Amino acid sequence: MFFERPESGEIAVLVHIDFHDSDDNHGPEEFVELALSAGADPVAVVTGSRQRPDSRFFVGTGKLDEIKDIVIREEAQVVLFDHALSPSQERNLESVLNCRVLDRTGLILDIFAQRARTHEGKLQVELAQLQHMSTRLIRGWTHLERQKGGIGMRGPGETQLETDRRLLRERIKSIQKRLAKVNSQRDQSRRARSRSDVPTVSLVGYTNAGKSTLFNRATGADVYAADQLFATLDPTLRRLDLEQVGTIVLADTVGFIRKLPHRLVKAFQATLKESAESDLLLHVVDAADVNRDENIADVDIVLEEIGANELPILKVFNKIDAMPTGEPRIDRDEHGNPVRVWVSARDGVGIDLLEQAIAELLSEDVVKETIIVPVEQGRFRAMLFEQGGVKNETYNELGQSVLELCLPRKDFLQILARVGMSEEQVQAA
Repeated sequence: MFFERPESGEIAVLVHIDFHDSDDNHGPEEFVELALSAGADPVAVVTGSRQRPDSRFFVGTGKLDEIKDIVIREEAQVVLFDHALSPSQERNLESVLNCRVLDRTGLILDIFAQRARTHEGKLQVELAQLQHMSTRLIRGWTHLERQKGGIGMRGPGETQLETDRRLLRERIKSIQKRLAKVNSQRDQSRRARSRSDVPTVSLVGYTNAGKSTLFNRATGADVYAADQLFATLDPTLRRLDLEQVGTIVLADTVGFIRKLPHRLVKAFQATLKESAESDLLLHVVDAADVNRDENIADVDIVLEEIGANELPILKVFNKIDAMPTGEPRIDRDEHGNPVRVWVSARDGVGIDLLEQAIAELLSEDVVKETIIVPVEQGRFRAMLFEQGGVKNETYNELGQSVLELCLPRKDFLQILARVGMSEEQVQAA
């Protein structure tokens, strides 16, 4: 297998085992991408198959000898397993292989730690790392697992391991308090947007599906985007003006992945809540990926876990530029509502169709009319402008305002109530 090696990185041996009784058997290709994203220099991928994991070493003794031979020959510094290992399995493997052993969860946590940029993102990653580390503390302290002793120091006390666990618990509590404060601030922002009736649309999808590229193309933002897994971690929000709807908030969120560690999902609750409380989800799919159906199913699992599976979802099939017959289009259901949009974020093809589909889905309860406002109804006219619901204004031969409206019906009815008018009293142009 050919690897596009990084300029520098730890020499790594990758291990991928298929289990006959598992429905989650995939090739090692994605795991290779994960290793490269972490900056590793993979020199070999060891594959095999078993009925079930070995309780002591995860792999059998024959496969363990094969891995050890490669580690010695390549002078590998780390062995990465595309599976979840127990703390005891990690210790046993390290004692035999004489190098660090990291499982899939540990590798993803390391990538997240490298990519986090904001204060919130770093806190979330540190929380997940500490929670993961708390089950593996014994690895680093086996030589200190006895009480402090010496003349005058014997008696009650705590072991070094207990001390370390206590410090970890205190640090975890501290981070959780700080994240609760961040979560509260995010809730306030969401409530403010809700009061102003600005719809929120969140981009979700499998990692490296092109969410950030699409976000940049639609909003003109400059969010970091690259052809790698988990290029973007920190959520970014931008305003976007749609002709038929008005102003919306578009949110770019962290990508999902198969077997996403539960601790990460839990640590990123504040970030993922942005998606769970959106008015519309754009599920971005790599249309050219041979595993796209499996990726869609994996994203659906995470959406259900964060309570976002009941929200309206528009699937965006991206990267049609990588398909031999990819054409931009909107697919609709039997009622004529958009369900899929085919685009190329890289080339900017189909973005107008995407905006049209978003507008259609958000404008079901929007007033889009042209009305006449007499001079004596100046307060009514002023309130429509204050609400941002006037798209265009002209004047007729009588000097009356002719307003082209586009605003949520709820806001329109509130304005009518405040000026003491009914819908029947509004004069259509």
